[in-house]
Amino acid sequence: MANENTLLPILIVPDPLLRKVCRPVTAEDMKRVKTLIPQMFATMYKAPGIGLAAPQVGALLRLVVMDLAPEKIPNPIVLINPEIIAQSDEKATREEGCLSLPDQYADVTRPAWVKVRYQDEDGHKHEIEGDGLLSACLQHEIDHLNGVLFVDYLSSLKRNMLLRKLAKEQKERKGR
Repeated sequence: MANENTLLPILIVPDPLLRKVCRPVTAEDMKRVKTLIPQMFATMYKAPGIGLAAPQVGALLRLVVMDLAPEKIPNPIVLINPEIIAQSDEKATREEGCLSLPDQYADVTRPAWVKVRYQDEDGHKHEIEGDGLLSACLQHEIDHLNGVLFVDYLSSLKRNMLLRKLAKEQKERKGR
């Protein structure tokens, strides 16, 4: 039986599950989700990362865990069935990376501010809004639930260069 500290394998591009649209979490899923959440946090912290979406660990459910301050005072956030309900017209560009594209980074332009509606583990509805890193992380993780990766925002030239570099590094890692 998997315990809450069980680390989950993180899927790496080009795994086809990363391109699937996830289904909403239902009441019937909650037992599985409550097991997945601590495992996803353990996996994210170990990686280390600041956000992890369920499809990155092979679960095609609309579930995200985030912690933007893992080194300082932990502030874990669980978002079940998150949806962006408002966003700014103003754009912001910041460097993004992804645990499913290890060691690959690029500047991504997104709305500078978003408001997201989601449920917690008890089914209560909440809203979270933010700009800066929080906004980028919310959008990045929700994109995962829709089969979208940060590289999809890049020019085809930049995207192809980054994906070729990743494939080469993954091949070298397997060769060791």
